[in-house]
Amino acid sequence: MSIIPRGFYLDDIFDDDFDKMIPSNRINSMKCDVYEKDGNYNIDMDIPGFNKNDIKIECEDGLLTISAEKKIDNKEEDKDKRFIRRERVYGKVSRSFTFNDIDESNIDAEFKDGTLKVIIPKVEKSNSKKYIEIK
Repeated sequence: MSIIPRGFYLDDIFDDDFDKMIPSNRINSMKCDVYEKDGNYNIDMDIPGFNKNDIKIECEDGLLTISAEKKIDNKEEDKDKRFIRRERVYGKVSRSFTFNDIDESNIDAEFKDGTLKVIIPKVEKSNSKKYIEIK
């Protein structure tokens, strides 16, 4: 028996109104810094709550895509639990970046303490501008 009814005082901060204050794309918010250093592009991206094996990096024609997917764990120990609130998100998040002067074959990445660090070597791009003679 509870003396204080549910939804009283501080419990209301966990109601749906609180969720409306947070943008709906909060699941897809992979905050990052992109910068140049030592002739490379660098991406430092926060991906908390994921393991190294959950993260995939792809690069094709200058489009670098970083995605992470967390699947629902139906653990045996969870079957006896009666959840009051479940906020840990399961799903897929992704961000893409376009580069036009990179060496795709030598991209390096490291994931540690929830932060992904990607080093993308730059290459000198030759002037590919062509002038067409009009006949």
